[in-house]
Amino acid sequence: MKKKKERKIKTAYFDYELLLIIIFLSCFGLVMLYSTSSYSGYVKYDNDMHYFTKQLIFTVGSLGIMWFVSRIDYHAYGVFSNEIFWAAMCLMLLVQTPLGYESMGARRWIQLPGNLRFQPSEITKIAVIILVSCELCRIGKKINTKEGVLKILLYGGIAALGVRVFTENLSTAIIVFLIPCVLLFVAHPKMKPFLKIIAFCVIAGILGMALLSYTVKTSDNFRLNRVLTWLDPENKNAVGGFQVLQGLYAIGSGGFWGKGLGNSSQKLGVIPEVQNDMILSVICEELGVFGVIVILFLFGALIYRIMFIAQNAPDMFGSLLAVGVMTHISVQVILNIAVVTNMMPTTGITLPFFSYGGTSIIFLMIEMGIVLGVSKKIKFEDK
Repeated sequence: MKKKKERKIKTAYFDYELLLIIIFLSCFGLVMLYSTSSYSGYVKYDNDMHYFTKQLIFTVGSLGIMWFVSRIDYHAYGVFSNEIFWAAMCLMLLVQTPLGYESMGARRWIQLPGNLRFQPSEITKIAVIILVSCELCRIGKKINTKEGVLKILLYGGIAALGVRVFTENLSTAIIVFLIPCVLLFVAHPKMKPFLKIIAFCVIAGILGMALLSYTVKTSDNFRLNRVLTWLDPENKNAVGGFQVLQGLYAIGSGGFWGKGLGNSSQKLGVIPEVQNDMILSVICEELGVFGVIVILFLFGALIYRIMFIAQNAPDMFGSLLAVGVMTHISVQVILNIAVVTNMMPTTGITLPFFSYGGTSIIFLMIEMGIVLGVSKKIKFEDK
């Protein structure tokens, strides 16, 4: 008798591990935000839970948005990729109109009714991920040509230039440009040209910084002063080195195990706006090196799950969407850690899931929803 062929049944998949990591990071971030911002909230608003309450509302709402986005077929984004991209460009242009809002010398927000505001540059990150992923799928084998490469870099350049010119946010512009560069690297069949470019940029950057430190001592340029402060923070205390040094003091005083949750002294008005991009310094002080290792492990687990989804996505578009989101989160985490530890000049890069900000958490959860939506299309064969 002939043996019956075993039937292979394709079963649908959903990445619950990624969902669990997202929820845990969100809860951990809220705890650390409250610990970090309670003093400044009490001083400024007579309410130690001011920042925590607002962030909690945004986080809960964002989780609902993430669930909704995860139910959308991600192929729909490709249909409207150009419209999403140019809509993001128009929103950034509105920053320079009377609708724009300025805070602490930076004009990067759009004012909304009800004393709400948002950063259109966050939308641009998602728009670039969608458009470049879609264009790489359309180009196909032509990506191996100069025309294909230049087309992708052109989109990245337009987006980065828009962020830099309209919102005057150089750090976000760098992230926006790096996203298509990484997507191009992943989709391109050859690795050697990219390695040459990376080596050239690293060597040029090191030589440039060395030359700058020996030839330029003072400057009226804001961004150049940040570089000079990074090179010599102790002697630039009055022009930007104060925040850097206090952050390093917080990191050093925490030791391996930290002073304990809520016991930071640097958050008591010493580090300005500590709940934003410098929140990691307080985490280091309160939870020590051990706490930072836990955070890095969680981000590593998050990146691993997104990478798993990218590798098993049913098509190239879904894979590139996941890689784009993974790139955004990875670059932002690396840059934030580098700034806090003074490994690079100070920028306004926040730490995902931890830093205070309604716009950032909303669009971060939208990205997570897109990745979860890709995971729902994965099917594994069961014998």
